[in-house]
Amino acid sequence: MGRAYQNRKVSMAKTADAKAKVYSKYGREIYVCAKSGGIDPSGNLALRGLIERAKKDQVPAHVIEKAIDKAKGGGGEDFELARYEGFGPGGCMVIIDCLTDNPNRTFGDVRQCFTKTKCKIGTQGTVSHMFDHAAILAFNNADEDAVLEVLLSADVDVTDIESDERKVTVFTPQADYFKAKQALSDSFGEIDFEVDEIQFLPRTTTTISGDDLALFEKFLDMLNDLDDVQNVYHDVEF
Repeated sequence: MGRAYQNRKVSMAKTADAKAKVYSKYGREIYVCAKSGGIDPSGNLALRGLIERAKKDQVPAHVIEKAIDKAKGGGGEDFELARYEGFGPGGCMVIIDCLTDNPNRTFGDVRQCFTKTKCKIGTQGTVSHMFDHAAILAFNNADEDAVLEVLLSADVDVTDIESDERKVTVFTPQADYFKAKQALSDSFGEIDFEVDEIQFLPRTTTTISGDDLALFEKFLDMLNDLDDVQNVYHDVEF
């Protein structure tokens, strides 16, 4: 599973090189998270994790504060999650998460990305059954057994755990994200998570090359240019 996670991280780093786009995506996600779950990070674990991730990606403090202040007002845009699935070049599988205030516009924009790169957009569930919706928590800790014991004692479903000399990476179902994070914090104190994310991880991978690879890179670039697109998940092995 770790291999699939790293695969996805490399692809997103490659397509998220425009700082203004990154700031905009984080700002929108923080606003939605704060508006729905509360503006206090100590009581909204999802918001706290999102802010920590934004800081690691060098999002300026004023961008974060502006998004939270906007949510504090209670008005503003009414964004909703829109998720699209389909097949990319070479038969690879793709999931696209968006935050939109106009679903019809967003669907049209995303569908155009598929059409212009000879890809095929599908209906809900077309490929998502081939991905695991997983929470990933990575932090400095040399005792994998102790971490596992803490999580199992808290009745967290640990689907995978990896460790090296200094870091432990835990994979759990998305539904156990908050429970896992709370259990770890309760046992080990304040943790500076190197990775604190919920992702779609592919169960298998697809290798593409040549013209298919060029089309796939064009496809990712087009999606990244859309303001409504927040995350792209796929099963491509570069």
